[in-house]
Amino acid sequence: MTVLDMDVSDAKRMARMRVINRIVIYGLLGIFAVLYLMPLFVMLVTSFKTMDEIQGGNMLALPRSPTLDAWVKAWGQACVGLTCNGISGYFWNSIKMVVPAVAVSTVLGALNGYVLTKWRFRGHTLVFGLMLFACFIPFQSVLLPMATILGNITRFGITLRSTFGTSFGLGDPTANLAFVHVVYGLGFTTLFFRNYYAAFPDELIKAAQMDGAGFFQIFWRIMVPNSLPIIVVTVIYQFTNIWNDYLFASAYAGTGDAMPMTVALNNVVNTSTGVVEYNVNMAAAMIAALPTLIIYVVAGRYFVRGLMAGAVKG
Repeated sequence: MTVLDMDVSDAKRMARMRVINRIVIYGLLGIFAVLYLMPLFVMLVTSFKTMDEIQGGNMLALPRSPTLDAWVKAWGQACVGLTCNGISGYFWNSIKMVVPAVAVSTVLGALNGYVLTKWRFRGHTLVFGLMLFACFIPFQSVLLPMATILGNITRFGITLRSTFGTSFGLGDPTANLAFVHVVYGLGFTTLFFRNYYAAFPDELIKAAQMDGAGFFQIFWRIMVPNSLPIIVVTVIYQFTNIWNDYLFASAYAGTGDAMPMTVALNNVVNTSTGVVEYNVNMAAAMIAALPTLIIYVVAGRYFVRGLMAGAVKG
């Protein structure tokens, strides 16, 4: 056998090995994907079935007569505690809480990262270290201190209402919950933006200063327009954490009409009166999951890009 024949044989063997490796890898990925998506599939198909079909059929089977009745009932008629007005009101409670919390924490995190990298001051490393330490504080350890702070804010709101006729939102459960998530998420958003801005050219900032640009002009006209990937990462991270939060939601807004979606969903699933309507429960869970799913679908392509940009710099 010539050297050329040996090279051709080795090349064919390596090609076969690459094909086998690719089949094994994609096969395992396919199996893991099926296992991972199985609960979502069960939830989705169950939400389109009738109770008779659920009780007498296979949970993995497709619905024989798909219906949206469970979705309609979950949205406007499901019992949440003692009321049976559906989860629609609580869904909008979460929207009203999540949107400002995400927006404020993102803007403040961007400002903090901007200051800590481009307008350094004496002790900036210590400040960043303390904010980084805040990322590792467990939820449970801040429940009582935060309750005390919210109590003081509520009392101040009552004073404002008695004096000016309005509390300016102070003491409102939705506003309180948004404030809690802004405070708790600020360490993470600062970390994201600080690491991202650490790689931003200092020469560009100095050039803008020489042209007469001030602190906020540089921030809004130079930093923010070049921060889309890390903004998307921060929005996705904060939105997911805040929307799916149950501990803070149940502790600070877990009763009455102001409760957010997660607490309402728990009350729907745990309602003990009558027959357990699995299709309604699954439809309510799917409605609760839709906003985060939409966020990932719309902005997911920026997520890994921005996360890596903020993870390997600084």
